[in-house]
Amino acid sequence: MKVIIDASNVAHFGKEKDGSPILNNILKAMKALRELGYEPFTIADASLRHEIDKKEEFNKLLEEKKIRQVPSGTTADHFILKIAEEEDAKILSNDIFREYNDEFKDIASRRIPYTIKGGEIVIGTSSKPKKVKNILQKICNQTLSEFEKKGMDAYTLKKTKKLSGIAIAKEAIDRITQSKEEGIDSKIENIFMKIPLFDKVMNMVEDAERTSDFIIFVLVSPRDYKDAVRYAGNIAVTVGDRLKLDHAPLVAVRNDLFTKPGSFELNILYSDEVSEESKYNVSITINDHDYSFVKKNSRNIASTVAARIGTWKFPIVSVKPSMLLEKPGQFEIVLEKGER
Repeated sequence: MKVIIDASNVAHFGKEKDGSPILNNILKAMKALRELGYEPFTIADASLRHEIDKKEEFNKLLEEKKIRQVPSGTTADHFILKIAEEEDAKILSNDIFREYNDEFKDIASRRIPYTIKGGEIVIGTSSKPKKVKNILQKICNQTLSEFEKKGMDAYTLKKTKKLSGIAIAKEAIDRITQSKEEGIDSKIENIFMKIPLFDKVMNMVEDAERTSDFIIFVLVSPRDYKDAVRYAGNIAVTVGDRLKLDHAPLVAVRNDLFTKPGSFELNILYSDEVSEESKYNVSITINDHDYSFVKKNSRNIASTVAARIGTWKFPIVSVKPSMLLEKPGQFEIVLEKGER
């Protein structure tokens, strides 16, 4: 990886008051970075050649292009930040470039701090990149929007309650009872939708009945998934007994990126008709900055989408980076026809 050395910042480190910038600081930085496996790329502002302590040696390095000088009339800090962005490089500097934070969003994660101790330069580590707030939820929102454009309804009701087994059972009983008594149109109320439960799906569910009136998708934060799974069997029995259903409902716990830790939501669906899996897979093209984070959470995105559109199997979610999406937070969603 390339590391741009902010030559003026490094040269001025540790100089005596009213003293000249120190060329050896730059040379030591170049050597230390090479030893760490980096490719140093040194950039100096136009004034440094007139101030540096060893002018002849410095000018020779300029002639040999071992040190580059910013073009005349160019602000060195902006030039360095722009090159770092274009080359996807780090920057060795103790300057925090505060005045450029609005233009360059990832300065802290690009900048490598340093110090000089006992005549040797000590290379620090850059900050971890900041994640764009709620980027996973934004991706899920747009994905669900795309599914709705394809004619597939998505659950959006937000009636978050504190997570516990009895709370889930009570909410399910209340919702199913309300639907039966009031004859609520499932599509209008966005509560009930029809999905299939073919034999293939039923065989996936351990000890499941051959038929079941409802599936209860329990939507929880990924942090609460294991706890919620432990409640599933008791919830199914409790709901089935209280409502005197011929067959206990199936209870499926799903990681949901919209649900806050410690709470839950329910998507309750009639279990007759339709298909067992998503008609479309999800292709996410994302900027380099957020790629690793989003890829790591791709299964949670798939789980969220599956539970919200009411499919048993997760859609395939693929994540790929694009150089054309330059800024953190940028992404594109495309639904691709799933194979049968």
